Amino acid sequence: MKNVRKPAFGLAALAVFIFATLAAAQQPPAPITVTKIRDNVYWIRGGVGSNDGAIIGDTGVILVDTKTTVDSEKLVLDEIAKITPKPVTTAIITHSDGDHVNGLAALPASVSVYANENCKKEMEESANSKTPAPQDRLPTNIFTKTDSWTLNGVHINFYHWANGHTSGDTVVYLPDQKVVFAGDLLVTNRPDTLIHVEKHGSAAGWIENVKGMLALDSDTYLTGHGDMMTKADVQKKFDLIQGKYDKIKQMVAQGKSLDDIKTSFGEPTTAPPPGPNGAPPAATLTEVMYKEVSNKG
Repeated sequence: MKNVRKPAFGLAALAVFIFATLAAAQQPPAPITVTKIRDNVYWIRGGVGSNDGAIIGDTGVILVDTKTTVDSEKLVLDEIAKITPKPVTTAIITHSDGDHVNGLAALPASVSVYANENCKKEMEESANSKTPAPQDRLPTNIFTKTDSWTLNGVHINFYHWANGHTSGDTVVYLPDQKVVFAGDLLVTNRPDTLIHVEKHGSAAGWIENVKGMLALDSDTYLTGHGDMMTKADVQKKFDLIQGKYDKIKQMVAQGKSLDDIKTSFGEPTTAPPPGPNGAPPAATLTEVMYKEVSNKG
């Protein structure tokens, strides 16, 4: 949910906001679109869930993330079949959120799944949740911090610099094509960035991950949601988040309260309404940063 950057959030405005959010949720998903990024690299948007990737290897296709539903992922597979007759043999998962992993259920049982070790752990822990990750498609190829594999003739580097969006984020870098798949560490559909504190995510860790991405030899950053970014776009986002972190740290040192800090950013100090099924709303980036720098997390 996007922050409403107004100091007051009246009942009328709240009602309009809730209505608009519910109406948007009922809209049909956007059609699947495929954009060619390099000769063998494609970016897939639309459907239900995240932005995804398809990398055409020597004899098979490597996916980066999947959609939320089996039906939506089958539409992705249909689009890939229009590009190449090669089968999908590999999937790389950037993190454990359902809108990136649940479409794994549409892939062949023989698919090789790559992910960070914490991503696998979070997928396992979701088994008893309302929307569990496919337990028969758990990652079988895992890494801890940095690794590189040649998959189907494609050189791929894997990076996990710190807990950021979640505890198991993976940045996927194609050094030959100079393309980065950032997962939800980079999104353009919200002004801030979402940190899953329940998955041990960290705003400071997000900063470390984006520092790492900026050091890569790339000007093509494919986001988990929203639009493609250039290095200049990523730097601008980084400066915004780093600047906010530094300001909050300074204000905490001055003895400012969380409400003081929220007011300085024009954010409401009243709690937003509960999410679906009465779930508590996700912590805002300001709240996450405040807890981190004041050691109240």
